Amino acid sequence: MTSVTSDVRIMRDGRKEATIDASSRDPHGRPVDQQTLNEEIRRVIAAGADRISVTGVMGQRYIASACTDRELYIRIDGTPGNGLGAFLDGPTIEVFGNAQDMTGNTMACGRIIVHGNAWDVTGLAARGGRILIRDSSGYRVGIHMKEYGGSVPSIIIGGRVGDYLGEYMAGGSILVLGNGSRRSPAGSSIGAGMHGGSIYVRGPVEEHQLGIGAALQPLDDTDRQRLEDMISDFERCFSLRVTRNWPEYLKIAPLSSRPFCGHFDPIPI
Repeated sequence: MTSVTSDVRIMRDGRKEATIDASSRDPHGRPVDQQTLNEEIRRVIAAGADRISVTGVMGQRYIASACTDRELYIRIDGTPGNGLGAFLDGPTIEVFGNAQDMTGNTMACGRIIVHGNAWDVTGLAARGGRILIRDSSGYRVGIHMKEYGGSVPSIIIGGRVGDYLGEYMAGGSILVLGNGSRRSPAGSSIGAGMHGGSIYVRGPVEEHQLGIGAALQPLDDTDRQRLEDMISDFERCFSLRVTRNWPEYLKIAPLSSRPFCGHFDPIPI
């Protein structure tokens, strides 16, 4: 049976900092059970910790899901499993490693920063907050993102993404920087079914890569201001420099609020 150990310290400014060690393995090499780890994270939060460092993470799912304290910072060393920060509503999570599928699922507020890759379905149905990925992400990134109650979600990816970027997107912004890529940093069916929000890609995108309801559109001043904010945040998080050669950046936006009208219904309205 695996277990975790933790230590809570009171800092000079009166704040509480906790360290959780999840590196233990059972005789078969299996890591700490996700429920055990998540219960310990909840315990130190209840004890007043507002800065938590979790080491030895290996595939545990739903870490920090539904956490609501906006002052809370969680550092993760290792590879968290699916659903990292699901339903997050305020805290900042920073991962020093890769993250698996569904990072930031339905998050409402807060920040998730990944110093590596984050795989499929990153930002699923996010309705607020920001996700920053230093390297690449997978398929269906930003699917069904939406703006809710004045909150505008955003995802910034330093490398490449797979197919169906921004599928069914209803609001928010996605930026794919394509660092280190000499070809298009996005796959096919970009923005398929999107009816809100904006997708920005630094690098070539051909018409055949666009999904139903999506179109290439020129950048305006509002777009450039939004990009400047997103790029500056990315640079601060990862100590990287990103060019602002605006002609390299393409905008993909919805053609209408009814992207499938006339495609599948027999009588277009």
